Amino acid sequence: MTDCRGDGEGTNSPMEVYEKLTAQGEEVRALKTAKAEKAEIDAAVQLLLKLKVDYKQLTGQDYKAGCPPSETSVALENRASADGANDEDTVDPWNVSTSNAKGVDYDKLIVRFGSSKIDKELVDRIETVSGQKPHHFLRRGIFFSHRDMHQVLDAYEKHKSFYLYTGRGPSSEAMHVGHLIPFIFTKWLQDVFDIPLVIQLTDDEKYLWKDLTLEECHRFAVENAKDIIACGFDVNKTFIFSDLEYMGASPEFYRNVVKIQKHVTFNQVKGIFGFTDSDCIGKISFPAIQAAPSFSNSFPQIFKGRKDIQCLIPCAIDQDPYFRMTRDVAPRIGHPKPALLHSTFFPALQGAQTKMSASDANSSIFLTDTPKQIKNKVNKHAFSGGKDTVEEHRKYGGNPDVDVAFMYLTFFLEDDEQLEKIRQDYISGALLTGELKKLLIETLQPIISQHQEQRKKVTDERVKHFMTPRPLNFNF
Repeated sequence: MTDCRGDGEGTNSPMEVYEKLTAQGEEVRALKTAKAEKAEIDAAVQLLLKLKVDYKQLTGQDYKAGCPPSETSVALENRASADGANDEDTVDPWNVSTSNAKGVDYDKLIVRFGSSKIDKELVDRIETVSGQKPHHFLRRGIFFSHRDMHQVLDAYEKHKSFYLYTGRGPSSEAMHVGHLIPFIFTKWLQDVFDIPLVIQLTDDEKYLWKDLTLEECHRFAVENAKDIIACGFDVNKTFIFSDLEYMGASPEFYRNVVKIQKHVTFNQVKGIFGFTDSDCIGKISFPAIQAAPSFSNSFPQIFKGRKDIQCLIPCAIDQDPYFRMTRDVAPRIGHPKPALLHSTFFPALQGAQTKMSASDANSSIFLTDTPKQIKNKVNKHAFSGGKDTVEEHRKYGGNPDVDVAFMYLTFFLEDDEQLEKIRQDYISGALLTGELKKLLIETLQPIISQHQEQRKKVTDERVKHFMTPRPLNFNF
């Protein structure tokens, strides 16, 4: 272990330091057993103590023999490496950006976050277990990464059910089309597996992060709930809740929040989320609130106090830091780790370097937009992968990998063969940029119009029904 002395700080991963610590501890014990010279033992002990300091600085945790570093420790390391590398994509719960016109490098992100790729084997297995053709989000890699999905399927095959948890941060009254992606997929999961769903509206989070009043945040939550309900969720299997309402009315939920808070250090949340000493304490404590729905006994009205029912969370991958923290805490407070399915980001109209934002009207197509507004936004703002002139485009073709209109079609055009034909025609130059945008407009307009019609049917009474704590139809 003497080679540890020359190692530069920051060059070792948490696991590498842990392994060196373990080996050094064994060396100290061996020297003492062999009754080695005091100076030799002291030197070995000093190195052991130094490694323990390095380990705590790197992970935020004290070294414990037999307890390798947690997923949260890996998150700390990943954040540190990302902060120090200019060429890394920026991906966290509040910021998504990349310099690549094709968007975030998701293969690198899988490695950085330590998740697993959704490969063809897993997609085929989901089809076998569910008995349904996989959703096109799975077939096309829009949901591309997972944690423990095989474990969920193993249990389901043994007739052990699970539940779904997803959410929405209500920062504005109107949602945009990108916000629909997790809800469209979650509804498909609910339908094919016939399981309950809880949807968290983090109005408390938006109050802490945005320049909004509590009343505005809660009103946005109720308005967003109407859009979510309009997606077609089954009221008998779905509970939608506002944090500002539910946490004060559910002692079991709050107890889980407190347990989580006790098991996460300030150093850890700073490393995972980038909090600083000037952030309000509400931000620092909030991750525990987003973690709590991952545990079934947070909803005693649904699961009758059981804490052993596994949770599956479909979400965009920028939310993964919350659930790496949750998965680290879960076994320490007696809960199964939640499983996750991660989606890619829905790009802004201006290009895939960032995701669509509700705060920028020109980057987004809102669920309240008229057919004319949709047409104008796509034609005026959608980044093109085509050439500058018709002649050049016919000769050299376009690039669908950077073309926003084509990217949007991968989300909303369900016919695989039609999508591939559009791709090939664009690459060959047979399909012009204006024609591609027209195809997108003709695809989006009826989807959004239909959503608006469904939303009109959502009454205040129906919202209240969805948001009232109550038993759901669930056989467990």
